[in-house]
Parts: sequence; structure tokens; C-alpha cells
Amino acid sequence: MKQLSIRMLILVISLGLMQCNPPDRADAELPNIILCMADDQGWGDMGYNGHPVIRTPNFDAMAKEAHRFDRFYAAAPVCSPTRGSVMTGRHPNRFACFSWGRTLRPQEITIAEALKEAGYVTGHFGKWHLGSVRQGSPVNPGASGFDEWFSAPNFFDNDPILSREGIAIQTSGESSMVTVEAALEFMHKHEGKGKPYFAVIWFGSPHGPHRAVAEDRIIYADQPEALQHFYGEITGMDRAFGKLRSALKQFDSNKNTILWYCSDNGGLPNVGTTGGRGNKGQIYEGGLKVPALIEWPSKLGEPRVIRIPANTSDIFPTLLDIAGIEADPGYPLDGITLLPVLLGKTNKRTVPMGFWHYPGSGVRTPSAEWMRELLEAQKNGNMVGDSVRLRLNDILITPYPTDSLPGHAAWLDWPWKLHRIPDKTGSITWELYNLTTDSLEQVNLIDEQSDRITSMKQSLEKWQNSVVQSMNGGDY
Repeated sequence: MKQLSIRMLILVISLGLMQCNPPDRADAELPNIILCMADDQGWGDMGYNGHPVIRTPNFDAMAKEAHRFDRFYAAAPVCSPTRGSVMTGRHPNRFACFSWGRTLRPQEITIAEALKEAGYVTGHFGKWHLGSVRQGSPVNPGASGFDEWFSAPNFFDNDPILSREGIAIQTSGESSMVTVEAALEFMHKHEGKGKPYFAVIWFGSPHGPHRAVAEDRIIYADQPEALQHFYGEITGMDRAFGKLRSALKQFDSNKNTILWYCSDNGGLPNVGTTGGRGNKGQIYEGGLKVPALIEWPSKLGEPRVIRIPANTSDIFPTLLDIAGIEADPGYPLDGITLLPVLLGKTNKRTVPMGFWHYPGSGVRTPSAEWMRELLEAQKNGNMVGDSVRLRLNDILITPYPTDSLPGHAAWLDWPWKLHRIPDKTGSITWELYNLTTDSLEQVNLIDEQSDRITSMKQSLEKWQNSVVQSMNGGDY
């Protein structure tokens, strides 16, 4: 923890210097920042992306009025890792967040911590799934830089029990609307009070089991029951998002507020619609490509479609750049700032993106069950409940092998995407696709691009070895 303090000191010094001389800013007023994320919404699960049934009028409106990313990727094909990438700007394997239910490491510097040091008030609302939501945990939202939080340990359904800074609260209502209303309460509280706010709104929809409320489900009465609920959850989320966006337009700070929306991984099998081959849990396009929208009325100008590849790991450095912060955490970031892209100053990504589905197991995190247990424990005077769920051991660093690179990985140097797929014996299969002509990754060009393959293999494996060093604590 001493090393963490030193790195935070470096960051704080950087923040102080940059706030005195913010680079390339027309004014010194920091924008409000709101990050929204769906849970398991595929690239094609949007009306504006051509879904023939799903109704998403509020997302569709933003897609017309703001900036739309058409090649936006989750850093990982499952939920917790991608959320970790947003928080840190790093590939989640660097801090051993390989799968669902794994946590942030307390040693990581988060975007909430960085913005808090820059003068922001910070809040988290909805799905956490990066650790505990109990008092005293080293991996709860408060320990990760959030001043206020109203959070669930995992996805949650209607009438959820949520944790308000560790206190279990029974709520009533459609899950996405409950989340947005809590976030709006936070925004109203801090609007115009002299400090910008950073709000993270992570919906629990449309993760299964799908349980749409009647007003959203009835729209799809002509569909099979399973699809009525799945489509209805997305429409419910859209309705809540519309309430959020409408409320923001009433704030004096609206023009200087950033609203950024995306999903945490590709679409679900059987019910979802993906952006390519495969689905959630896979490194192919269908498991990684997600819908994404951003608006910042005072800065981004006319609506447009951004076709430059981008990644959830880019959110961290982009927000620091926007806030005028030059942070040096003392270890590698995998994301890059997208501010030049957003401002129309470049039309090319110069840094490739690495993906790696390391074979680490998920951790069971049943939100409804655990929150009921916490609520009952607190009624009896036990404010923590089951102490195992504090996740106290998640500060420990487990050593990982340095002589092997298990699990499906990919290197995306647009438009070329190289896959490295080891089997159980260590034998490796390589696949190469040109995504501009083969977005479904069907035509393997591995035998036709020998020079390109050699360079990309070296880059991918160099990156993977760097990630392993991080896994083993080499960055702290």
C-alpha cells in the first residue's frame, strides 16, 4: 500500500500542475461527466442499428443528435472485466479481473479517484460487480473513489435492494428507472454547487433472467414470451435513459455535460443481436463490439458517425484529457485519449488494441440473494452481514505463470485482426481477418499475409507478456 500512496502522490502532483495550466482548453470550467453502461446489450440490440423489432426511441434520438461510434469495443467479452477497463484505462487481465465477479485490485488508480483529486464530486449508481458493496470492504465503490454510491453487487431486477454506502435499501420500481432516479437525485444535489460531478450509471439490464415490466413488455405481445421480456428490458432501459437525458437538458450546466453510453460486452446467444461472429464470452467481433454514443453539446458540434475503432479502456485517458489532467500512474495504460477523434482532429487510430480472454473462472455473485441477507442482518444490528462478502482477500496478488499465454487472444491493428488460439496442449492456431471486407471473420488470410503476420504476432505476444508482468504485481 505504500507504493500505491507514492503513485497517488505522483498523480495528485500532476493534477495540481495541470489544473493550473490546463492544456488546449478554451475555458477552465470542468465539464460534468456521466458514464452509462448496459449489461449484455449487443451491438445490434438497438433500433438505430437496424433491429427490426426492438424499440429504443431515446437511444435512436441521441444517435441522430450526438456522436455515434460504429466501431466501439468492450475491452473484454464479459461484464466485470470491461467495467474494470473503464475504471482504470487498462486491460482487465493486468489486475487479474479475468471474468465475471472478479474485482478491481485496490492498488489500481481509478478514474473516480483521479477526477476526485481534480475537484469532482463522484457517484456510482447501479451494478458494481467489481467487488463488495458492504461497509469496510477494500473493493467497494467508496474504496474506489466514489463519494456517494447506491449500488448492487451484480445485475439486479425490478424492486431491487441496493446498497447506499453500505446500508441496504429496499426500492420499488423498474430497475433501470430506479437507477436513473438515484443518479438524478445526486445530480440535482450537486448541480450549480461549485464542483463538477462525475456520475457512473451502470444498468442491470438486459442481463437475464429477463423480467420486463408490463408497460414495456406489452409492446412486444406478438413475440415469444422470452423475447417479450428481453426486448422489454431494453425498452425499459431506453425509457429510463430518456428520462435522464430530458432532465439534463433542464440543467444550466447541460451544454458542458458529457453523456457517454455503451454496453459491457457483445450480445447474448439466442435472444441478442451481435455485431459480428460469435457472442458474449468470445473474442470474435460478436463478443466485443457494442453500441456506443457520446454527446457534449458545447464542444462536439454537429452529429456524426465515428468509424475509428475505440475501446472501453480509452474512456479513462479520454476523460483525463478532457479534464486537463496529465496523469502518470507509473504503469502502462492500454487505452488512449479519444479527444482528438471527438474533436475531428484525426481520422485514424495509431495504437492497436489487444484482447485476451484469459481462462480464469468467474465468481458467483447473486445480487438479490446477498442483498436480502444484508438487509435482514442490518435489521438485527449487524451492519456488515456475512463478512466473507467483504472480499478482504482481493488485495492479495496471486502469481501467474510466465512461461505460457493461455486463452484466446487477439490483436486489432485496423483493419487487420489477428487471433491467437491455444489448445489444451499448447498448440496454437492463428487466424487473420480483414474487417473492412470481412466483418464476420469468415475468410482466414493467415497464408496470404506472411509479412504482416510476423509483425502482428510479435506485437501481440509482447503485449501479452507485459500484461502478465502486471498480473504478477510488477506495476506496483
